[in-house]
Amino acid sequence: MSDRLLSFLGLCRRAKKLVIGAEITEESVRSGRSLLVLHASDASPNSLKRVRAAAAEKGVPVMCACRSKNELSAALGRLCAVLSVEDKGFADKLRLMLESELQRGEFDD
Repeated sequence: MSDRLLSFLGLCRRAKKLVIGAEITEESVRSGRSLLVLHASDASPNSLKRVRAAAAEKGVPVMCACRSKNELSAALGRLCAVLSVEDKGFADKLRLMLESELQRGEFDD
């Protein structure tokens, strides 16, 4: 896998620091475990609505991963459109990686 972000997400999953799925992500946010919420560029607005509301209430950043559901799912080994990162180091690194991609203009999302 040549995509660094997807490889890093796979590492986060193996370290058991990711929660995958809209409902379980919302629960992670509301319980205070979530430090970053990522979503696929083609995630359903209905899937994101409650997660975004919970994240806004708890002050958890929400970012687009600039990858499709298919790309995220292939990297993580299961269907994925919304996920929560529950480790500060991983969350900080993912945020930096995404901000760097956006600054370089690699993605339009």
